[in-house]
Amino acid sequence: MTTATTTTGAPAISVRNLWKVFGPQADKIVGTPYADLPRDELLADTGCTAAVRDVSFDVAEGEVFVVMGLSGSGKSTLVRCLTRLVDATAGEVIIEGEDILKANDKQLRHLRRTEFSMVFQHFGLLPHRKVIDNVAYPLEIQGVKKEDRYSRAEEVIQLVGLAGYANSYPEQLSGGMQQRVGLARALVVDPDVMFLDEPFSALDPLIRRDMQDEVIRLHRELGKTMVFITHDLSEAMKLGDRIAIMRDGAVVQMGTAMDLVLHPADAYVEDFLRDIPKSHVLTLETIARPLRAGEAGDGPAVPGDMIIKEATHQIIASVAPVRVMRDGAVAGYVGSDDVLTLIAGDRDSELGD
Repeated sequence: MTTATTTTGAPAISVRNLWKVFGPQADKIVGTPYADLPRDELLADTGCTAAVRDVSFDVAEGEVFVVMGLSGSGKSTLVRCLTRLVDATAGEVIIEGEDILKANDKQLRHLRRTEFSMVFQHFGLLPHRKVIDNVAYPLEIQGVKKEDRYSRAEEVIQLVGLAGYANSYPEQLSGGMQQRVGLARALVVDPDVMFLDEPFSALDPLIRRDMQDEVIRLHRELGKTMVFITHDLSEAMKLGDRIAIMRDGAVVQMGTAMDLVLHPADAYVEDFLRDIPKSHVLTLETIARPLRAGEAGDGPAVPGDMIIKEATHQIIASVAPVRVMRDGAVAGYVGSDDVLTLIAGDRDSELGD
């Protein structure tokens, strides 16, 4: 998971009571008893579909906020509402202090060119233009001089690991490299907020993992606020500071990966998370316990906020339970049997026991 650079000031993004209803007289649904109907009943009674239902959340500056859900859950419609690619039916979307749902065309163009950028599953590169031209294109639209925009584009090309490919054409690049061009194009204007809508879902698994690592690296270096859409739970757990799980257009639970695993809101979320190994999400503090009779208390000291998986080798190699530390004091102990019990529980879940 990334580490958010949050602030105590106003959030970078504030979403309030956001709705998107498709269908005849969609604007007549919100605020009526129809809005409370299940999706199938709403469609049968009105011919409308509520793709996004009364969604509210804040995203802190520097946070990676992941929205995930199954196909049809509303996650992609949500991000399209956040960027005004689709006009919301009701609600507010405040980005950098401005409600973009009220922005006129001129204001919206300015916001898209300077304040936020978007990366999608389909790269949308211009095939007849070289990499450097694709990356520099947003600056070209802004009217930046060729020398200046090429200089900036070259900087970002280096940043995303494409050094030496500035003069290549998209068709000469692999899928992962093409998506790096997409990332570079999104970064070239130095946006405050980035929206990424399932950007890696079309990539092979190994390339996908590389690109996830690339996002983590870029976030650590640049500290951008990111809203990342995915249907992949492992990807969400790896990237997100916080995760919102959607179902039928509504957010059913929101929190850190550890919050979701420890305290699933309902059976749907619990089932959704069952294949995630707890040792990959939980910290040592969550399984720390008092010293047992006959155990030595002189094992190695390990930070309590370390993910269990990362400490497993050290725990198993130690004769005595490791000391789990918090604020310079021992918060408890974890031995190899504790880790093996947790891993065995994960295995039982995978087997359906």
